[in-house]
Amino acid sequence: MTTQAISISGDLVDNGHQLTQRVYYEDTDFSGLVYHARYLHFLERGRTDYLRCLGVEQSALIGVDEEGLVFVVHRMEIDFKAPARMDDVLTVVTSTIKAGGAKMILEQEIRRDEQLLIAAKVVIAVVNRNGRPRRMPEELARQFLGEDVRDTPK
Repeated sequence: MTTQAISISGDLVDNGHQLTQRVYYEDTDFSGLVYHARYLHFLERGRTDYLRCLGVEQSALIGVDEEGLVFVVHRMEIDFKAPARMDDVLTVVTSTIKAGGAKMILEQEIRRDEQLLIAAKVVIAVVNRNGRPRRMPEELARQFLGEDVRDTPK
């Protein structure tokens, strides 16, 4: 039997991040299919581990400067294409479409093998510790866009 090593936080890939998740009994409804609201949990885990793999600690952002920085979901569009079932192994794919100013736009997919189950567009607002909009630091925006911040002139 061959086993494949999978990072608990997923992996950065060329276009963003991939996270592997298994569907458990607790994720399903009486029909044996994943309950629609559970997909939000899978998507959130994908976004959180994407940040973690980029080296961004959300708990540290609140104290990044005197203003603080927090990411909050502003809008989410989800297309449910096909259901997942208990014991399925899913891949949550997260990629950054836009990062800068006071918002970030992410695209997320949940796949079972090559089959697209969920497609989501997530608009993230960047706010300060008081919930007021603030600009995302340029270096952080470049991280999300996959640009090497070490090669950028200061």
